Amino acid sequence: MSKKDVNRVVLVGTGFVGSSYAFAMLNQGVAEEFIMIDLNRDKAEGDVMDLNHGTPFAPHRTKYRLGDYSDCKDADVVVLTAGANQKPGETRLDLVEKNMKIFHGIVKEIMASGFDGIFLVAANPVDILTYATWKFSGLPKHRVIGSGTILDTGRVRFMLSDYFEVDPRNVHAYIIGEHGDTELPVWSHANVGGKNIMELIESTPGKSMEDLDGIFTNVRDAAYEIINRKGATFYGIAMGLVRITKAILDDENSILTVSTYLDGEYKEKDVYVGVPSVVNRGGVSEILELKLSDDEQAKFSHSVKVLKETMDPVLAKILAEN
Repeated sequence: MSKKDVNRVVLVGTGFVGSSYAFAMLNQGVAEEFIMIDLNRDKAEGDVMDLNHGTPFAPHRTKYRLGDYSDCKDADVVVLTAGANQKPGETRLDLVEKNMKIFHGIVKEIMASGFDGIFLVAANPVDILTYATWKFSGLPKHRVIGSGTILDTGRVRFMLSDYFEVDPRNVHAYIIGEHGDTELPVWSHANVGGKNIMELIESTPGKSMEDLDGIFTNVRDAAYEIINRKGATFYGIAMGLVRITKAILDDENSILTVSTYLDGEYKEKDVYVGVPSVVNRGGVSEILELKLSDDEQAKFSHSVKVLKETMDPVLAKILAEN
């Protein structure tokens, strides 16, 4: 097959999230070629060998290989999971600056290859790093996407399905805003099998809004709980990344809560943040603008404000230095 005849994905960063994503991609057979890049080439090469040995048992043939930034030239999607982890004593701002500097170097190398596909960003803080990737790459905003609140949305769907004892695929609810402490649930549009959550709470004995508040708290704090127990979260976000990748490569027009650029939607501008968006082969083709309640809108605007206050001084500093 020629280079144009295959779906080609490049992964930059083969840590817990990256390698879990690569394994999930193998299991679902989403791409024909998967290229892995990491500063630790031995680790990346070991992953490539291990994954290729699993291909006889996969639903579709995926060829894994070790690569470098020049391989991004013919990629349909480049997935960025590289970056530093927060260390004890470091502030969030310290992490933002450290990872933004890392991303500046990575994105410049990728763009130098002639890459003209779609960026999918999963490193944290994901909304800020997605905005930075857009700025550093010069690509159109609809072709730079962050994983946003796709995992948070998956978590709330799972927890609501458990609470109401129904299949999570029949639960429709969104978490929007920053992927972090200021995110919020859109209860006004949440439903189970078409029945609004509020109506369901009122009509079901033993259910209450207080329970929903507890569910959201568990969603928001899930990462902390998982990290306390096993050191990192990676399986859930890996599955979310595969879902986004599949929506892109299969041109699905799927509505997913990814981090995308707002230009007036939800009364906000010049920010990447998690909102329901239509994802297809071109990237994000449309933002689904929900009519939020006054309380939801206030919380969303606060989330955006926190993101901008954290990002703006660091991004300005890095752009001035480069």
